[in-house]
Amino acid sequence: MRMLGIDYGEARVGIAITDELNITVQGLETIQRNGSDKVVLRRLDEIFEKYNNVDTIVVGMPLNLNGTISERAKITEQFVHKLKCKYNKMKIETMDERLTTVEAHRTMNFLDVKKTKKRGIVDTISAVYILETYLNKLKNTIQK
Repeated sequence: MRMLGIDYGEARVGIAITDELNITVQGLETIQRNGSDKVVLRRLDEIFEKYNNVDTIVVGMPLNLNGTISERAKITEQFVHKLKCKYNKMKIETMDERLTTVEAHRTMNFLDVKKTKKRGIVDTISAVYILETYLNKLKNTIQK
């Protein structure tokens, strides 16, 4: 079974997915929200049609640096609620996503990604980091 990671943003939503053994994470795409979750949910339907063995969705939760709930986190919680209603057979988790965008920019700078391309992939890279963090948390829990 696979897991899907989501970096939910105001303008764009990054999507990442694991391999079938949940060992590696690959960035899939960035969805332009166009001000509507319907666009995102429609695209997720298409992704789940192609990858019909996804059983877990992990959504990044944008907490404040001190761990409190931000305004953006409240909006993200509403999106998570929509996911839970629509995909009620899947496990839906949230993962602290603090500083994932900073890490994504650091990675792109290290790889010398052109400024014009950064906007289109930063959310996908952030989704990869969110899903990798979740996988590492699971592995650490199992090892204890």
